[in-house]
Amino acid sequence: MTGSPRVLIVDDEERFRTTLCKLLVVKGVDAKAVGSGKEALNELDINPYDVVLLDVKMPEMNGIEALAELKKAHRTVEVIMLTGHASVDVAVEIMRLGGYEYLLKPCPVDELMDKIESATERKKAREERLRKAEEAKGEGRA
Repeated sequence: MTGSPRVLIVDDEERFRTTLCKLLVVKGVDAKAVGSGKEALNELDINPYDVVLLDVKMPEMNGIEALAELKKAHRTVEVIMLTGHASVDVAVEIMRLGGYEYLLKPCPVDELMDKIESATERKKAREERLRKAEEAKGEGRA
């Protein structure tokens, strides 16, 4: 993969998000962590990210609500949902809203890195397709 993936970690548990952020940085990821869905939306408005690691259970705005808002405002970002509580209904809703993956916490770092790398590649491929479509549309007008 070319370049470090830019990853935003969103989790209300400070210890979890800071530890995960440090682990990802050691693995060569450009990572930042925030504590809520609202903070994530604000951060994404300011800085681009390839992948968002988003906790399902959070106060105020839960992960499902945050996923819906993130995808509305930032269509190309890939979202990997993390949860300590497996649920088929939640997994179905995540996929319906455009989530890339649904993983149980704690997730082995190597497995998470594989998911981050594949999600980043998917995002870059989608952006390339969109760029080519825009170029083709522009050439059609000329």
